[in-house]
Amino acid sequence: MTEENIFLFVPNLIGYARIVLALLSFYLLTCCPVPAVFCYLLSALLDAFDGHAARALNQSTKFGAMLDMLTDRCATMCLLVNLALLYPSYTFLFQLSMCLDIASHWLHLHSSTMKGSKSHKTIDLSGNPVLRLYYTSKPVLFVMCMGNELFFCLLYILYHLEEPAAWLYWLQGVCAVICLLKSAISGLHLVIASQNMAALDAAERQSAAAKTQ
Repeated sequence: MTEENIFLFVPNLIGYARIVLALLSFYLLTCCPVPAVFCYLLSALLDAFDGHAARALNQSTKFGAMLDMLTDRCATMCLLVNLALLYPSYTFLFQLSMCLDIASHWLHLHSSTMKGSKSHKTIDLSGNPVLRLYYTSKPVLFVMCMGNELFFCLLYILYHLEEPAAWLYWLQGVCAVICLLKSAISGLHLVIASQNMAALDAAERQSAAAKTQ
């Protein structure tokens, strides 16, 4: 039996396309607002398709999960860096958002993989009800993620528009609520993942102590 090439799995190929689109978006952020946002949101939208492909083709991998998570985090971080340049008085809030987003997802992914999960989106269904809803309901996950990204994109777009339409401000208000909810979920991620890591540490120490007795 020939060895499978994980790097050429369809979900990972979609992941590479997401990276290319994200990099193109970063390059365009300083000069071309509309193409930049288009590439950014398309990259974010493809996040839904790589998950479907992974499940449909039985190609879920730890590499793909890590690639997916890192692409999301790096993309959001780079957009927030640009927003900090456009809105310098809000730099501290953007920094807090970046720290919370990266720390919570990294620790959550690390604790998940240490417990044997293939993805940070695979959770213990007996665990926290908020995270259970967040990860098991595809509509909820999609609305939360896209609403969060759309809020930051609207901040970027509104800066470059001389006379924004009123409906853009209404949409931004809705997305702002979603962004705050997602930040709260990230905080919950951080707490639950910390508890999981502490539990793993305690179990390992107990096992080591038992062996020495």
